Amino acid sequence: MYKKVELKDGMVGMEKEVLKTWKEKDIIKKNFAMNEAKQYFTFYDGPPTANGKPHVGHIETRVMKDIIPRYKVMKGYKVIRKAGWDTHGLPVELEIEKKLGISGKEQIEEYGVEKFVKECKESVFTYVSMWEEMTNKVGFWLDMENPYITYQNEYIESVWWALKQMWEKGLLYKGHKVMPYCPRCGTALSSHEVAQGYKDVKDLTCIAKFKIEKEDKYILAWTTTPWTLPSNLALCVNKTYEYVEVKANIGTRRRATI
Repeated sequence: MYKKVELKDGMVGMEKEVLKTWKEKDIIKKNFAMNEAKQYFTFYDGPPTANGKPHVGHIETRVMKDIIPRYKVMKGYKVIRKAGWDTHGLPVELEIEKKLGISGKEQIEEYGVEKFVKECKESVFTYVSMWEEMTNKVGFWLDMENPYITYQNEYIESVWWALKQMWEKGLLYKGHKVMPYCPRCGTALSSHEVAQGYKDVKDLTCIAKFKIEKEDKYILAWTTTPWTLPSNLALCVNKTYEYVEVKANIGTRRRATI
């Protein structure tokens, strides 16, 4: 029989003891120093923006991401686990627009682009201490003392250097792609940025009548996008569906509908 293990301060207390041990014995830095002069393994992790609070979704992804570098270290690879902060993008700008009570490019220019950029730079680290605390608590081992920051010149120049290398190797090409566009912001939007504004709304719909040639009958079509009706060129039916013909206003008109 195994002796029952008593946790004086519960699971949370045990976690704190583990974190304390890691800190006292410098375990994380010792892990970073392992496998010097061995083959490198690079794990690209999209950095978060610290102007928003971490939530349970971030905890889940960070725990899963931590598995791969740990495994590679145990396999003998040298793994650089550098933290980073994403300081670009619309989320940061929108947050500052709300704070200043302005909206759109024109009002940003009236306020002053340089002052606006300064506000954005200060905003991106609003919750950095909260992010660091969460990261340490879940045991996601990252070098958070020397992070890369995407607005710093050395980072920007490294991106241009990488693009130059790809261009010289013929890995870049010019193409066309349909993108969501925000007329208010005056820029294309990524799928992530579009998703940030997603919400369930109640919307009006309409039923359009399409007259059948040479008959006093109509086909009714329901649509949630009535603004497309002027460009409609055809009305399609599905042979696997059942359609019915019904009478409306008996004695004056017959209509066909789904």
